[in-house]
Amino acid sequence: MLPMRASSRSLQHHGGSAAACPVIDGNLVAPLDPAEPLDRSTAAQVRSSGLTTFKQTFGGSGDQDRAATDEELAQAFRAIALNPGVFSLVRGPADLLADARKGRVGIIPSFEAAEMLEGRLENIDHYRSAGVLVMGLSYNRATPFASGVLSQQSTGLTELGREAVHRMNSLGVTIDLSHSDEASSLAATGASIRPVVISHAGCAAVQPHPRNKSDTLLRSVADAGGVVGIYELSFLAPPPRQPTLDDYLTHLEHALAVCGEDHVGIGTDGGLLPFNTSPASMKAWNAVIARRKAAGVSAPGEGPPPFVIGLNRPDRYGVISQALRRRGLPSRVVEKVLGANFARTFAETWR
Repeated sequence: MLPMRASSRSLQHHGGSAAACPVIDGNLVAPLDPAEPLDRSTAAQVRSSGLTTFKQTFGGSGDQDRAATDEELAQAFRAIALNPGVFSLVRGPADLLADARKGRVGIIPSFEAAEMLEGRLENIDHYRSAGVLVMGLSYNRATPFASGVLSQQSTGLTELGREAVHRMNSLGVTIDLSHSDEASSLAATGASIRPVVISHAGCAAVQPHPRNKSDTLLRSVADAGGVVGIYELSFLAPPPRQPTLDDYLTHLEHALAVCGEDHVGIGTDGGLLPFNTSPASMKAWNAVIARRKAAGVSAPGEGPPPFVIGLNRPDRYGVISQALRRRGLPSRVVEKVLGANFARTFAETWR
């Protein structure tokens, strides 16, 4: 049995209904098309996932300004509206579970970068009013707010960054530190009066990598009441090996041992639908990686597709649940990892 750190913030469960046991992915890409509704097969795959809610990133990867982001959000909201029987837009805590009872999956609009804020605090207000509930302070490179995990020289959290943290706190925006460097993240965690999240990352103690987080940072986020979501990227395993389910569970169990059962979740950072490994699909994927490298936002070792062997399927959450139970974790802990921890933290930060 893992050593579990207790917390008074635990969400109480009553029974096994969708309302009591949410399934929330901290970072996922949905099949959204603003031109036409999903076809029947794709809609069925979404419903088969078992998800109640997921957070989706908009605004690019450190390469998109406000105008382009405004247009992207408009198209995304249009796509959600075209699929009223499949998706719904999450606008606050009450929406986290309500639509699950209607068979719809809620989408939480979010940013992992900060370039669209253009270094202006008033743009935080603009996007919170537009419905963005989660925002970052930096992607892999530095911004006027904070350093990124690939910054050549760490600036840490700047004075403007501290003001941004306070503004996000006051407006009910969850702060996501997935792509900020350690100095910035520790400072932001200390400056925030509300819990922060690392919605998608791995554990550096298991596999060293700039995108994986130290135990010091993991503990800091947990001590502040936040959540760390474990992703499915290739950074979970030594390159060039594609990570396996065992690799994923090793990171997840390490995070549980460090953070405690109330502060760990799932943050896939890949697609809801299975990744297509056909030659044509891989050619397109490799072109994306090449563009990211040319733009200077690519993390070391990027290249393998974003999935874990054994989890490249919409219903990955059931696979993870069963695997954790086989390893002896009690149902209480499994339910928290599957979504209750993210539900609690989102509710606390959006009020």
